[in-house]
Amino acid sequence: MGLSLKRPIVFFDLETTGVDVASDRIVEISILKLHPDGKKEVKTRRVNPQMPIPKSSSEIHGIYDEDIKEEPTFKAMAKSIS
Repeated sequence: MGLSLKRPIVFFDLETTGVDVASDRIVEISILKLHPDGKKEVKTRRVNPQMPIPKSSSEIHGIYDEDIKEEPTFKAMAKSIS
C-alpha cells in the first residue's frame, strides 16, 4: 500500500512511566515523519519524567531511572520536537 501525500504526516510512539494519562509521564518519544516526496525522518528522544519509573514499566520498555537521569524534561524539549 502506497501513500499519496500532499503534505507530511507524522506518527509517534511513547514509552511512559505507566498508563494513567493524568499522573504518568513520558520517558521516550519516537517520531517518524513521512514527506510527500518519500523522504523519511526518524527522531527518538529520551525524557526525564521527574518521577521514578516503576519497575513494572521498566521491565516492559527497558528504560530505567539511571538511563534518563541526565535527560531534559518534556517541558524543556517540547518546542524542539518537530
